Amino acid sequence: MSREQHTSAGPEAGQGDELSTVVDFLRRHPPFDRMERQDVQRMALRLEHKRYPAGTRIVEPGSGPTSRLFIVHKGRVRGGIADSPTGGDSDTWELLPGECFPVGALLSRRPVRTVHEAAEETECFELEWEDFNEFLETSRVFNDFSTHRLSVLLNSMKREVQADALRGLGGDTSLNVTLGERLRRPPVTCEAGTPVRTALERMQEHHVGSIVVTDDRARPKGVFTLRDLLTRVSIPGASLDLPMQDVMTPNPVCIPRSSFAFEAAMIMADNAIHHVCVVDRGRLVGVISERDLFSMQRVGLVNLSKGIARADSVRDLARLRDDTHQLVDQMIAQGARVGQITQIITLLNDQITRRILELCTRDADGLPDVSYSWIAFGSEARQEQTLKTDQDNGVLFRTPEGSTPDEVRAALTPFFRQVNEALDQCGYPLCKGNIMASNPDCCLSLEEWQQRFTRWIEQGTPKHLLQASIFFDFRTIDGPTEDTERLRHWLLDKTAGNSRFRRQLAANALQLRPPLGLFRSFRVSSRGEYRNTLNLKLNGVTPFVDAARILALAHRLPATNTMERLRMAAEARIVDPGDVAAWSEAYDYIQMLRMRKNQQQRATGEPLSNRVDPSELNDLDRRILKESFREARTLQSRIESDYQL
Repeated sequence: MSREQHTSAGPEAGQGDELSTVVDFLRRHPPFDRMERQDVQRMALRLEHKRYPAGTRIVEPGSGPTSRLFIVHKGRVRGGIADSPTGGDSDTWELLPGECFPVGALLSRRPVRTVHEAAEETECFELEWEDFNEFLETSRVFNDFSTHRLSVLLNSMKREVQADALRGLGGDTSLNVTLGERLRRPPVTCEAGTPVRTALERMQEHHVGSIVVTDDRARPKGVFTLRDLLTRVSIPGASLDLPMQDVMTPNPVCIPRSSFAFEAAMIMADNAIHHVCVVDRGRLVGVISERDLFSMQRVGLVNLSKGIARADSVRDLARLRDDTHQLVDQMIAQGARVGQITQIITLLNDQITRRILELCTRDADGLPDVSYSWIAFGSEARQEQTLKTDQDNGVLFRTPEGSTPDEVRAALTPFFRQVNEALDQCGYPLCKGNIMASNPDCCLSLEEWQQRFTRWIEQGTPKHLLQASIFFDFRTIDGPTEDTERLRHWLLDKTAGNSRFRRQLAANALQLRPPLGLFRSFRVSSRGEYRNTLNLKLNGVTPFVDAARILALAHRLPATNTMERLRMAAEARIVDPGDVAAWSEAYDYIQMLRMRKNQQQRATGEPLSNRVDPSELNDLDRRILKESFREARTLQSRIESDYQL
């Protein structure tokens, strides 16, 4: 339908009631709800009010450079890709009252890339480009929203979520601050020749549990803690006149003051230590302890890691599962980003897996002397696990001289069945698709893995590749990494040279469209157990994962993590860095929503699932989820264009 519209002037200065009505409407929606009231009033005076009959194209790619901002007042605006080859609901979305468009095109002063039409009789407030630019300069809130609108919405959501979580903890426990901001007092130090007695007196004077041994240029050379006092002085009966260099722990772990608290927490957990030295250009400026980072926590990351390492049975490990859930609660309260939380979950899962392998090896009889690598596939390989996860693992082994791969496999798979069952006892369910090390098809030598990937790449059908895509994300959890990395680089050379294979992967990826509906905000399941719900993993997370995997396999990007793949693609100028920033925020939000839902389900004793009923979300969450799904579609459009699908 051709463009038709009826125009009425915006409120004039004398029209007080009308102006107040417009201002009240604007202040119910971001970003106007956070703008200064006088700025909102000034904007209301500049707005034009227009009506569009159903089916009217309000703005489209052929309209030339965008010249005004539209704010939906009443009705619905349907957005979609012009002349899309797939068509239908999968290529459309809707904007509801309070939402703005087309901000990105207006900022760049370019034509829009999508059609926006009135889904029913619709009214919009409209702001001319010159006025839009003026508000960009005069209102920081409006500028932030326009240039980083998903970020602004996400920050609002994060503040709400963190505030809720902090009510159960109290205090400021953010991990998204630098260590320099966390430092509360100067470090307590001594020299290498200082007697132990003097160092202890200094520790007592300053009420600290550790002292750093430094050289004459304030560079850390060692650290001495109360544990060192017990193990190196008291129990052996050593003299308190010994110099500190004889009893200190040399080469302490150091981290720059510009590093974030989260990084320090991960280093402590990885090294099973409770303190790190904070340095500036090599000089000691402070000491950060686990207590400094987690002062309000009931569960400490380092102690949980140590508990895993000390567990003497699978039953002991299983008891630690609830602590992991509590730790996630605390990380959310501390404002940790979702990527940090999934990294911590993955770190703990890796440690549990390695400990189970150690315990099963200790108790095994007649285990052959074979070098093997335990490999994770899928979300654990990508370091993107949430609390709801099952097992996806395999093994790459070296065949000893005089043996055959079949003989090695027959000897190892019964042992790996014990490992898979132990993981199941610890809360990692057996894989329904049997992607597990105990499956002979997942326990292969390097040459056999290469043969299997070759069949998928050169002969695989779309159905085969749909089932095999999980194998293209892999990471070594335990054992030597050399053969796994050889396999990775061989695989990237193979996939980069086979466009038919990548086109099949792309076609499969585009089958999973984000569930934005034509006649409602979301397309939800219409029947069965999951009626009126969305699958956040399948329709929200997977489009990002699949697209990033395709980019990695096409351009020899060695990363496995989804966001790291996209960042590497941006660094290589394969995709736009601004697009990657928006995709990262959208992906993180969907992951965080999954995690929050799992935490709610756990608290009420429900089984964990990836399903959410959008009607149960608040207005802010629904809006961010819609924006996130649109970003997923933008990424899919890039893949669609690359492979002309």
